[in-house]
Amino acid sequence: MAIVIPENLRPADGRFGSGPSKIRESQAASVAAAAHGPLGTSHRQEPVKQLVARIRTGLGEFFNLPDGYEVVLGNGGATAFWEVAVASLVEKRAQAAVFGEFSQKFATALAKAPFLDAPQVISAPPGTVALLDPDLKDDGSPVDVYATVQNETSTGAAIPIKHAGSLMLVDATSAAGGLPIDISETDVYYFSPQKAFGSDGGLWIAIASPDAIERAARIEANPGANRWIPEFLSFTTALDNSVKDQTLNTPAVATLIMFADQVEWLLANGGLDWATARTAESSNILYDWAENRDWATPFVGDPQNRSAVVGTIDIADDIDADRIVKELRANGIVDVFPYRKLGRNQLRVAMFPAIDPADVQALTNSIDYIVERL
Repeated sequence: MAIVIPENLRPADGRFGSGPSKIRESQAASVAAAAHGPLGTSHRQEPVKQLVARIRTGLGEFFNLPDGYEVVLGNGGATAFWEVAVASLVEKRAQAAVFGEFSQKFATALAKAPFLDAPQVISAPPGTVALLDPDLKDDGSPVDVYATVQNETSTGAAIPIKHAGSLMLVDATSAAGGLPIDISETDVYYFSPQKAFGSDGGLWIAIASPDAIERAARIEANPGANRWIPEFLSFTTALDNSVKDQTLNTPAVATLIMFADQVEWLLANGGLDWATARTAESSNILYDWAENRDWATPFVGDPQNRSAVVGTIDIADDIDADRIVKELRANGIVDVFPYRKLGRNQLRVAMFPAIDPADVQALTNSIDYIVERL
């Protein structure tokens, strides 16, 4: 028999997905308001270019960019940017920190490139973290790119970002906008907009240092006989279009509208400091709740590495986490399922800035209510 959670226990908004995340009502309204404006118009004309300009300017303020850093937009998501980085930013060899599914994907892309030497890969089991090591020595060629994720979406593990040397690439798809960052510690801080920025996919955004811009220009000017850089994977092409407030190919204009709205909402509330305080409040609620249940445990053992934007909670073997997910969904509380390839009896909860900490508290109350009745 289905479990009906009392209305007073349920979150006001039941969206906790770590994939495409909660979109605020005003973002959706901004898309509807554009039905007779930029929607369905040329991306090379002023109405759409103004959206790109709002995003670039807003992100520059939000991340307090150092002099010379540029906000670059390209078509495709972070998956596409991995190939851009392989083609346009790694000269010969990279070092990659791997501690989950998404950090592994970039390491795999590096290893497959026939014009690059095999990467150095520093791995750690899911639920722990791997850190870059500029002092790591082997018989291979020197490392010219250091690559890591800031937040591993698949496991809910996160690390502080410190520059490791040479060119520093940080995959921040689920971290950007919700975790603290000093952009000067990175050369390329890249992400897709469907997490903390509450927008649909179809874009990658890379905040690039002067060193990264120079590196791409140098590689693309003389790629060598074995390296082919198609226009779609050219970092300098994306940069050239971005400084004109456009993208190479037609973007999803609705994504641009929601993205611009979200950046301006974050700035109006206090910017990155406000956003990170909000995610910290939500994550403290979740982890404190788990630690006070004998049937729930934070998957990431070290509290210092527990993500404030994606929380993973192991559930005792005698309680079916899939049943919890099913009952929550029947009550309008959705997308707290674990990452599929981990294969754990687990819940995964997004806590991006658009998610109200009060709703995280209500989620834990709802889970308690279900577990008491299983």
